[in-house]
Amino acid sequence: MTPGAGTDLARAVKIVLPLATLAAGVALWETVVRLNAIPVYVLPAPSVVFTTLIEDWPVLSSSLWVTLATTVQGFVAAAIGGIALALLFSRSAWLEYALLPYAVILQVTPVIAIAPLLLIYLPQPVAVVVCAFIVAFFPVLSNTALGLKSVDRNLAGLFALYGASRWQTLVRLQGPAALPHILGGLRIAGGLSLIGAVVAEIAAGSAGAGSGLAYRIAESGYRLNIPRMFAALLLLAVAGIVIYLALSLASYLVLRRWHESALGKDD
Repeated sequence: MTPGAGTDLARAVKIVLPLATLAAGVALWETVVRLNAIPVYVLPAPSVVFTTLIEDWPVLSSSLWVTLATTVQGFVAAAIGGIALALLFSRSAWLEYALLPYAVILQVTPVIAIAPLLLIYLPQPVAVVVCAFIVAFFPVLSNTALGLKSVDRNLAGLFALYGASRWQTLVRLQGPAALPHILGGLRIAGGLSLIGAVVAEIAAGSAGAGSGLAYRIAESGYRLNIPRMFAALLLLAVAGIVIYLALSLASYLVLRRWHESALGKDD
């Protein structure tokens, strides 16, 4: 077998194996439900969930777009805020000492406890975006700050020796060194922003102001419409996977020409 054929086989296995595992799991689920005659309000079969997804698509799709809009807004705000604050921290140690503890406090405080308060003081659309921002903000901040500090000391000394300005050092040395860390933080933040949006929508739904997928899940639970609940959960899972794959692809495209983490993926 030639090396190229071995590489192609490895790629095929990476694609086929997860799909085969998924198909086996779905088939087992369908078989167990049918053999045991489990009622749909206890555990619907995958075929019932798929049928419900098609029948309820107008309602579920509109809720999906609401959740995705909240997720994207929270993610963008977290990306801009986290990177900007990390840059400020790299310029001023005093500012880092003053603000970093509060960023940590914000991260470790459960967002499910914060969401009801935000819904009291902020309009509902703003509150859910803020929740998504809170959950996604710290990974971007911490990874960016770590990346800006992960500069080779010899290169930093060389820049200083040649009299490079702080701006030149940031753009030509710290920025490229921090880029893999920033992209890693953004991949984490993408999924977390979806989690924050879901938590906020559940809290908003409890207040009677929900419209996203999480609200549909809670509503379906109250009405014992379990197939719709599973269909909404499926859409959330697919949305999370798409967000992660999109950010991973963006990271690969940025790093593939020069960074070790992506160089070998073309082989």
